[in-house]
Amino acid sequence: MEERNIVLDGDIVVGNHSDIRYGIIAKAAILGERVEVSGDIVASSDVRIDIWSHIGGNVKTKENAYIGEFVTIDGRLVVKGDLDIGNDVKISSGFEAKGWIVVRNPIPVIAYLFLYLTELLRMGKDEEVEKALDELFDEEVETIGNLAMIVPNGSKISIDSIRVPATASIGNNCRLVGNIRASTLEMGNDTTLYGSIRTLNTVDLGEDNIIHGNIVSRGDVYINKGTHVLGEINANSIKIHESARVDGVMRAPGGIIFIREEDEILNENELMTLDI
Repeated sequence: MEERNIVLDGDIVVGNHSDIRYGIIAKAAILGERVEVSGDIVASSDVRIDIWSHIGGNVKTKENAYIGEFVTIDGRLVVKGDLDIGNDVKISSGFEAKGWIVVRNPIPVIAYLFLYLTELLRMGKDEEVEKALDELFDEEVETIGNLAMIVPNGSKISIDSIRVPATASIGNNCRLVGNIRASTLEMGNDTTLYGSIRTLNTVDLGEDNIIHGNIVSRGDVYINKGTHVLGEINANSIKIHESARVDGVMRAPGGIIFIREEDEILNENELMTLDI
């Protein structure tokens, strides 16, 4: 997360009624209905924007663009490939398309995903369909993809806060700005957050993370080795590795447990013995 843009190595999928107070730089960008994006959208692959969405800057793609009805683009639309555009689309600074231009209402994003799965079934790729469905609908899946950013319906991302209605799942090597507000938080390794964390349920932080703020949770907090929390921790219970560091006060009516390296080695030996 830069000063004005969210920069991704892979794709971004933004759910309906979400508010993104940044620009987006990604491989492919798929936006649902009534999505607000304050800045530019720059994509090296396709851009798909559903009906009634509002883009506060330019939209640029090196491939194809699909723009639904009643979309408003405050800047310029530049498409290197084909442009499929619906009725009543407002583009303040005009548009440029190198390929074919078709004026019609592109299929909604959910219908597009349905047709994609149908085509896989027709080609006999049952395993790929099953895998895709598991990733979409299985609540036990920890991460959707290492190079994809999935923004749930009704989320809000600004320089002040990152608000999601349910679980926030953050991968490795990320740089985030804003105070996270979620039901549950899962974070990978080597991630830096310039903000605080507040959840209703558990907070699970991986290794070697840096949190520039406080952690407040009604549930349990787990902090793995090498992670540094510059603020305080207030939670029901805290389980922290001995190599982790917390600069502020830790408060937990349910107790605080410190994990030592010897305990990890002992647990690994016990597992090896059971396997034998």
